[in-house]
Amino acid sequence: MTIQEPPPDRAEQALPEPVPLMGCPYKTDPYPLYRRMREAGPVHRVLFPSGVGAWLVTGYDAAHAALNDDRLGKDHDRGNDRWRARASIMPEPQHAQLQVHLLHQDPPRHTRMRRFVTDAFGPRRIERLRPRFQELADALVDALPEHGPADLVSGFAASFPFQVLAEVIGLPQESAARFDRDWGKVVQPVGPTDPGRPLYEARLRGLQGYIADVVTHKRAHRDDGLLSRLVVARDRGELSPEELDSMIFQLLVAGQEPVTNQITTALIALFRNPGRLARLRAEPDLLPRAVEELLRYDSAFELTTWRFFDEDSDLHGTRVPAGDSVIVSLCAANRDPRRFPDPDTLDLDRTPNPHLAFGHGIHFCPGSALARAELQVALGTLLARLPGLHLATGDEDIEWIPAVLGRGAGRLPVGYDRRL
Repeated sequence: MTIQEPPPDRAEQALPEPVPLMGCPYKTDPYPLYRRMREAGPVHRVLFPSGVGAWLVTGYDAAHAALNDDRLGKDHDRGNDRWRARASIMPEPQHAQLQVHLLHQDPPRHTRMRRFVTDAFGPRRIERLRPRFQELADALVDALPEHGPADLVSGFAASFPFQVLAEVIGLPQESAARFDRDWGKVVQPVGPTDPGRPLYEARLRGLQGYIADVVTHKRAHRDDGLLSRLVVARDRGELSPEELDSMIFQLLVAGQEPVTNQITTALIALFRNPGRLARLRAEPDLLPRAVEELLRYDSAFELTTWRFFDEDSDLHGTRVPAGDSVIVSLCAANRDPRRFPDPDTLDLDRTPNPHLAFGHGIHFCPGSALARAELQVALGTLLARLPGLHLATGDEDIEWIPAVLGRGAGRLPVGYDRRL
């Protein structure tokens, strides 16, 4: 029996209602569950660890349609009381001040806000900056032990994307040095009664104070970087104070942590496929195509953020109440055998490769060109400069992060022969 064939005993494999998206087996390898869900239908009720319920879209065609469905809005005001009771849990004043970024907006507000960031992440500008990205990657590898072992998260993947982001958006070096990666955990839901709530709120306050300091600095030291342009737009009345803070919040959190995670999922996929790793090391010209396949194969953006219908609506044959949350599984869509032949195989020659790792439609990730360049530089540098690179722990001992919407490893112990 291949992995794509239906299980022989449907009764034993019946999906629960709702389907729980939680637990170590799920976070370690969600793909068997996603296969079962695709086979059973495109839309399912699911339950997250926080108790939030949602409707999950799983197949490629259904996901593509949902990502382009203008009936589905992203504004949190569309959510109903059932959703708000468990999901809208960021306290005030931070919720009102940090949650009006692009991921939570609909046209025309989304259109107006997005135009401020597109040029900074344009493909031509990113290519001009690639030599600088290479310098940053090489410096981090230079700091690794001459011989393994090393943790490639703390030693490389956690730092490289943020250093690159700082260059791209114009974050001053002294400000970049003060950024606490722990603040990025504010996107992981912590309910009001959770024992971790005080730490969660402390992270929020710390990040909000940091953003205020960045704005103050940029107002006094203007340049042609993205952050300065956003501050100027605020001072001209083209952005509200909340929009400015929220966009910086999104840049700092969503602009670097997913790339950190994608570096880990890509390396793990290559470690599990040593023949592909050896080929990629021997044929570095394959990197652009290989990165597309690694994005498809195991995306750090596992699930999208919430979407909502304004009224009770049909979603691929399922009636979804107004204000219930709808989430698209990008990882499930990217393993759909109806769109990708042999989807559970890492095929470095796969073309075309219309994966949905960056979403689709008006919310397609504006930083996709940057993420692609970062992944190409990161993987190319690590494979070229760390001969014999391999996982230094058992596959079963990989520590997958407990994030609700994303995939990645918290640590990645590796060995290598030497550092070149």
